[in-house]
Amino acid sequence: MHLLPIPRDGRVQLSGVTLPEVAMSAIASTTQLYERRGYVEPWVGYLALEGGKCVGTCGFTSPPVGEVAEIAYFTFPEFEKRGVATRMAQPLISIAQQCDPSVKIIAHTLKEENASTHILRNVGFLFTGAVDHPQDGNIWEWSYEQKFNPA
Repeated sequence: MHLLPIPRDGRVQLSGVTLPEVAMSAIASTTQLYERRGYVEPWVGYLALEGGKCVGTCGFTSPPVGEVAEIAYFTFPEFEKRGVATRMAQPLISIAQQCDPSVKIIAHTLKEENASTHILRNVGFLFTGAVDHPQDGNIWEWSYEQKFNPA
């Protein structure tokens, strides 16, 4: 899995990879998000490339706010149920930890058990409760808990 940052202007430079329409739509949405929430590397959106194909998009919903960064991911439909979202979430966690280990990493899901809740648990997130989100309404919040490995 390789994550390619989506630049502020959305002009992705790729060689040998044709972007599907869903990727073009995701790039447009990401650049609109930058306009609303800011563009600060590495707290940006990414295209997920694997096996010479663009398989999804992921990233941070904004630069950290109050020492909190939210991750999000979207596997393109033809690549679902293959572990792609898990392979996107893991490097996002690494990016956040390498950039600023003090930042709390969160994610939001619908208020139901689903593929996303399964993915978050698999990569080390814990359910922290329901929250009332200004845009998304009542949703579930998850927080990354770094697993302690004694030496």
